Amino acid sequence: ALRERGKEFTALHPELIKGFGALSRGAATTKNLDAKTREFIALAVAVTTKCQGCIDAHARKAKAAGATKEEIAEALGVAVALNAGAALTYSLHVLDAVDGTGQG
Repeated sequence: ALRERGKEFTALHPELIKGFGALSRGAATTKNLDAKTREFIALAVAVTTKCQGCIDAHARKAKAAGATKEEIAEALGVAVALNAGAALTYSLHVLDAVDGTGQG
């Protein structure tokens, strides 16, 4: 269903999709990171941003790049820790707001 919507959106706003494609190709063109490492990063970000389509696409790409389930699990552990760290950091902002020392 998303693929069909993607085609519809492409027809509605082709320049945006061309730009997104260029951005994606640029991000995939690296000198120092291999494809598997890029996919680990993509999966961790996909989990953090809660992007189901990204998860589906990058899980396939990670497997194609030779990633094992164990390696993927370790990369996802980084995403879990980062999300917990963000929650902790924002909790500190709540305490600032409660004390009236917040920045906004």
